[in-house]
Amino acid sequence: MANVTVDAQKQTKAVHPVDEVLPLGQLLVYGFQHVLVMYAGAVAVPLLVGAALRLSQEQIVYLINADLFTSGIATLIQVLGLGKLPIGSKMPIIQGCTFTAVTPMILIGNTHDLTTIYGSVIVSGLIVFLISPYFSRITRFFPPVVTGTIITTIGLTLLPTAIGWAGGGQALSDPAFGNIGIVLFSFAVLVFILLIYRFFRGFISNIAVLLGIVIGTLVAIPLGLTNFAEVTRADWFGITTPFRYGLPTFDLASIAAMTLVMLVTMAETTGDMIAVGDIVGKRVSRRVLASGLRADGLSTMIGGVLNSFPYTAFAENVGLVSLTNVKSRFVVATTGVMLLVLGLFPKLGAVVAAIPAPVLGGAGIVLFGTVAAVGIKSLAKVDFSNHANVMIVAVSLGVGMIPVGAPTFYHQLPDWLQIITNSGITAGCVAAIVLNIYFHGFKGGGHKDEIMEHEEHELQPVLATEGPRLDEFASEAPAPKREEKGIPDKED
Repeated sequence: MANVTVDAQKQTKAVHPVDEVLPLGQLLVYGFQHVLVMYAGAVAVPLLVGAALRLSQEQIVYLINADLFTSGIATLIQVLGLGKLPIGSKMPIIQGCTFTAVTPMILIGNTHDLTTIYGSVIVSGLIVFLISPYFSRITRFFPPVVTGTIITTIGLTLLPTAIGWAGGGQALSDPAFGNIGIVLFSFAVLVFILLIYRFFRGFISNIAVLLGIVIGTLVAIPLGLTNFAEVTRADWFGITTPFRYGLPTFDLASIAAMTLVMLVTMAETTGDMIAVGDIVGKRVSRRVLASGLRADGLSTMIGGVLNSFPYTAFAENVGLVSLTNVKSRFVVATTGVMLLVLGLFPKLGAVVAAIPAPVLGGAGIVLFGTVAAVGIKSLAKVDFSNHANVMIVAVSLGVGMIPVGAPTFYHQLPDWLQIITNSGITAGCVAAIVLNIYFHGFKGGGHKDEIMEHEEHELQPVLATEGPRLDEFASEAPAPKREEKGIPDKED
């Protein structure tokens, strides 16, 4: 029995699920599932910015293609790294444009032009790249009470997006929103996903969201809920060229605003990386966190060069990793390659964009709810007999929900401050960090930090009593009782 345990531990160190290379067929299917989950969020930023700046349809389409292409590059950098350089977390994290930057980019674009946006994006990305090692040293401010609150807030603030899709995708004030037939169809997609997840195992269960989206779209065609007009109009091939709209220009105020956005995004990315580490069973060292943040900075600089925007981890796909339990970073690398292809072939991107909003709504409720559940799981580690922790969670969640429940609540504040307050994720993140310092000082409140204090070159596996951690590597012999063999629990 002891030999079984030793062998299992050796194999765990040799090949962790994060580093497992799945068969090509599974890589393609799981990777495509990630594409479908993140696509709507990926194209939303160029759509919003392009519409607000009154760009032509041709220019907006180009921004979308540039965004998809750069998302692929950013994802590959984050997942695979750059050789031995300390860049990239090498965790299953999808990179996409951050919504936090939308408002300041619109303000910069209306005051100046696109070249000023890209100039501020490039400089802010460089700043993130340079300060990442120092930012990673403040990890004592991210105990479970903070990270759990941040992750829960991310999930809760994303849910209204899924609800909007489920209602038809129109504005809430639109009389067509919430049509009973549309709502029932969206919930039918949700129920279909749950049925697959409940009655199937293994590969089929893991692609429940993908099957729900594909089958839902096929059913929507005869119901008249799809629109493939853009597919016929889209070009077959398009190349993203650097500085399409001219060389970048640099404005100090614009750079300062974008740098503030990126500092906030770094805090959000930290929460996402901790969440992924918890899901895949690996703790995140300072070195790995710094490498992941450097990838954000480098990707943002590349985004500015390739006519795109700042990049960060996509929380939607964090939820998918948790839901499917597919932890291989090479699945996400496959997604990165697919995003590159979509960026080069606009017609393929238009096909994905034709997925009806109600279908995305049914899937989104599952995915975004899963993100919130991951946060709640992290909060289970918190000592709530300490009422200070109750207050930290309660107030932070409340602050995070203000922009969700009342989007114009802070409209009289200065524009630079609205960068923080108008994002529920950002506001909740800042509130959790500040309140934790207020109640617990600068020692982290006595919680065990999710980020390990020692510097390591690799992520360390966490052997937990939950899930198939050892079972995935052990032989068919009966597994020993962990408490008798001294295998540490993840929460110890």
